[in-house]
Amino acid sequence: MNIQVSVENIKCGGCANRIRKQLQALEGVQSVSVDVEQGVVSATFSDENEGDELCSQILAQLAKMGYPESGSVAGLKAAGAKAKSFVSCAVGRMSDEN
Repeated sequence: MNIQVSVENIKCGGCANRIRKQLQALEGVQSVSVDVEQGVVSATFSDENEGDELCSQILAQLAKMGYPESGSVAGLKAAGAKAKSFVSCAVGRMSDEN
């Protein structure tokens, strides 16, 4: 089963690296790809029976890192998500360097 979601605040490879690492750590996720230019995150997982629950976990993890689904936040929540994404991006860049 696959999920493909448009998200906000993806700026670079550091963002993509952090997203991949965090989502692949979720039990059941087999692969993750990130299209930085399009702002799209794709994930593949095997268990169709738990698909809805895993999709919800993926969306929640993305939002927690500052990459909410496009159009899902506004105002102060959008500003907060952008701030979180800067931190996630920096962590992703640092792990690229190691």
